[in-house]
Amino acid sequence: MCKPLAQMNNKMGYLLSAVRYLCRRSPVPRPLAATNRSAVWSGRHWDCLQNVNCRKLFLNTFPSPRGSPLRFLSQKADVFSAGDEVQQEKSREAVVSRQAPQSSLELEKLEGDVQNFRAKTVLDQNEQFFNRLDQCACPSDVLDLASESAVSSKQFTNCITTIWKLLRNMSEDQRRYEKQLIFENPAFVRLCQQLLRDSRRMTRGDLVFSLHAVVNLGVPQNTLLVQTLLRVCQEKLNQLDSRCMSVLATTLAGMDEDKNVSALQAGLQLLVEQRLPSIRDIFILQNLMKCMGKNTPVFLKKKLEVAVLREIDHVTYPNAHRVFLGLVAMNYRSIPILNACSKKIQENIQDVPFWRLLLILEGCHSLQYHNAKLFSAVADYVNSVVYLLDKRQIIQFLSAFETLGFQPSELMGVLAEKITEDSEFLDLKSLLIVLRAYSRLNYIPRDQHHLFYETLHSCLNKYLPQISNTELLKAVYSLCIVGYLPHRALDQLLKKDNFEELVSGDLYKERREMMLHCVRTCMELDSPSFVKPAFVPTENFSSLVSVHLRKVREALLELLGDENMFRQNVQLPHEYHIDFEIWMDSDRKKVLSINSTDSQADTSVQRLAFLFVPPSAFCLGTTHPQGKLAMKKRHLNKLGYHVILVLNKKFQELTNEDVFN
Repeated sequence: MCKPLAQMNNKMGYLLSAVRYLCRRSPVPRPLAATNRSAVWSGRHWDCLQNVNCRKLFLNTFPSPRGSPLRFLSQKADVFSAGDEVQQEKSREAVVSRQAPQSSLELEKLEGDVQNFRAKTVLDQNEQFFNRLDQCACPSDVLDLASESAVSSKQFTNCITTIWKLLRNMSEDQRRYEKQLIFENPAFVRLCQQLLRDSRRMTRGDLVFSLHAVVNLGVPQNTLLVQTLLRVCQEKLNQLDSRCMSVLATTLAGMDEDKNVSALQAGLQLLVEQRLPSIRDIFILQNLMKCMGKNTPVFLKKKLEVAVLREIDHVTYPNAHRVFLGLVAMNYRSIPILNACSKKIQENIQDVPFWRLLLILEGCHSLQYHNAKLFSAVADYVNSVVYLLDKRQIIQFLSAFETLGFQPSELMGVLAEKITEDSEFLDLKSLLIVLRAYSRLNYIPRDQHHLFYETLHSCLNKYLPQISNTELLKAVYSLCIVGYLPHRALDQLLKKDNFEELVSGDLYKERREMMLHCVRTCMELDSPSFVKPAFVPTENFSSLVSVHLRKVREALLELLGDENMFRQNVQLPHEYHIDFEIWMDSDRKKVLSINSTDSQADTSVQRLAFLFVPPSAFCLGTTHPQGKLAMKKRHLNKLGYHVILVLNKKFQELTNEDVFN
């Protein structure tokens, strides 16, 4: 279909060129001397006569070879004979003078028709080309089409962007294979060469989308094509609209630093700052937030925040999570935006893909954004569809919640059941995640909790021949935190060579020493052979208190009336510390003096240990202690103390009246 149209177009062009040529070359009859002088022709009529003669020439009105006169046909004239030359000449002048303007209009109309035909032909060709492009199923089809039919820069640009779109929707293995075919295809080289030639003639949209596609296809950044497109983008930077700015920011975010990239990024930042007041599209704003990245100047982050807050009431769910992740990409903690986006996400939680929920949870951790309502909504939704999830997906969610300090109790209960029933799916990495999560979040399964930890212990024993000393220490530490002693793993951990390796080296040495200390403490205090001591010696204690505990000390002095009725900053064995200690009788009705000899000898004395702890020591949104605090409380109980946990932040918020009441 395309070739006949092209041939017809060429023939019409030849026809028009021939008409013009003959008009310039064909002889034109001059008026006789006897003719009326009033019939003086202007240059315009002269041209018209030429056009008429040529038109009649191509309409086969040639003179007879026998010398017979020309015969002109008019709407108002008859056919003239050759007898009267003067009358014939006058009639000819009258006919030509009447037909000249009409013939000129006809020729102009013919030229217009040819131009319209050509334009329609080009449009038809474009439409056919883009229809064929839409039907391409793989990049090789696109390259074949580009070699056969592409003629304009718009067509070449659409070819390169279509190749990237097709690759983007493929699996990783298929994408790798198709990329190899693309770079081995000579048509791709020709396509890149054509893009290089057309780069300065491209529209702003074609320019940024071509750069985006070329970079994402893996064309090396140091090639002439990529560097030329970057330079042309610099030249046309002020011409870019908001959409082009967004695409360019996305492209630059995935490129390595070089002179052209750095210059373009700097220019783009200035342009974004200048255009922000006029950008109302939340999709473009969130994409700019995402692509500008962590290196965005603080003043520009604040301007982006203002621009987003201006449109925050109109944000729908699909854009809410994008804005949320845009803040994560900028590493900018805007509580008003985060709260608004969290609300939209909670309202549409069932529409959020699992992988995006994981990104949101990870983003909350990186921004230190603690929203218990959001975490509860995610946990409840995941728990409602837990039987549709793979066990490894459940572990991924568990790991995300663990980093946030949030305990999804129902989800952890379901996973504990699955592990107890079948633990074969646990590889070493998954096992370490499970141990760390259950120990830090201090979750003890309601039923058969001992069987659950026995199962984890047996899994750990399976990996003992291949596990590193650091990973072994982490696993043993996690089990000790919950009060379970893995004897076989402990034996391997405390071997001389392994132990010396752990305590040597500077990297994370302090953390490893802390973990080893906890393991030793648990081996002693959690051992079945441990007996509660009749008296716990205190190594030392100080009368000095920290600033945030002065209010507590003043309240105790007011209530008890004497400093001998309590102790502060008590240091116990195993490096345990108590903020305040009070002794009471067995009925807990009377406070005893700590310095009294009788009280020290009385085994029925109730020792109260007050621990003022920060919110981070509890699972988020609850008063459930996390693993280390729970271990300390358990050990203090074994040393004979009754532990009272007080949230220090809430205590500091109390007025004096509330404290004494």
